[in-house]
Amino acid sequence: MSAASIPLPSAVAALAQQEAQRLLDEILEVQAVVVASVDGFDVASAIRSNMDAGRIAAMASSIAAISSVVSHEAQLGRSRSVTIDTESGFAVVRSVYRTDVELIINVIANEGVLIGEVAYRTTQFARQLAEA
Repeated sequence: MSAASIPLPSAVAALAQQEAQRLLDEILEVQAVVVASVDGFDVASAIRSNMDAGRIAAMASSIAAISSVVSHEAQLGRSRSVTIDTESGFAVVRSVYRTDVELIINVIANEGVLIGEVAYRTTQFARQLAEA
């Protein structure tokens, strides 16, 4: 059985939903917070605009997979995060390594908030999920 097919413990799923909503509520420029399984399924999400959580989850899974291959091929160790900076905002994709299942957090924000602030908060969120 792969890690992707192991069900997420209900307490972890509840924490993911709670913290995704908290991040969205506390940073006004954040438009979406999606926690996904490594196989691209939406586990928890909080969205301010008309974005599709399922599509974001699938996209985050693909980005995390590519970053994993790049970091492995470059012998940089296990991939932790990818930031995509655009003219109108950015996305932070952060891997969460648990002993039972791996997750991916994707935070999409408009310009007007510092990438570092969102990256820091996403890393805190990842730690919470890893330790729960």
